[in-house]
Amino acid sequence: MAVVLSLSGSPSPTSRTARLLRHLDARLALQGHEVIPLDVRSLPADALLGADPRHPALVEVNRQLSGAQGVVVGTPVYKAAYSGLLKCLLDLLPQYALTGKTVLPLATGGSSAHVLAVDYALRPVLSAMGARHVTPGWFVLDRDIQSDAGGAVTLAPTAAEPLEQLVDLFSTELAARGARSAAVAGLSGAAY
Repeated sequence: MAVVLSLSGSPSPTSRTARLLRHLDARLALQGHEVIPLDVRSLPADALLGADPRHPALVEVNRQLSGAQGVVVGTPVYKAAYSGLLKCLLDLLPQYALTGKTVLPLATGGSSAHVLAVDYALRPVLSAMGARHVTPGWFVLDRDIQSDAGGAVTLAPTAAEPLEQLVDLFSTELAARGARSAAVAGLSGAAY
């Protein structure tokens, strides 16, 4: 199937956003996708804050991104927008780093007052970076993401069902894209 880069833009080491993404990553892996998890907070601060796109860690992110067919972008919502940490990374990526990619935007937050951050803050940036298709995104309330001592995530039913549907839609889009690419490759290799 497809390679998916799963980006968590949370600065917190106990991030609900990262836990949510890793939970959804497992669903994508069960559907046959190769998922590469990346917590942006694990990247060197000097590279992000010093705006050094040639830093080896950022070169590696670009390599992973260029090899991915899909990208899941998760962020906590702060001040009605995606995290500053995620912005630092997005600002350092090439202008059209998402060209040809299928992208699933997700956000978490403490209040439903921030539900529009996915469509009004995150989606425009992903589109401007050339994403081929930005699937419908979703906002999850922090209280709907629970984890046990071992890190296993349980989602409230009101969050679990729509998220499963969105992840499945994202997976279907990736599979359809792969089938179209294979068909085009087959046609281009055909002798006339």
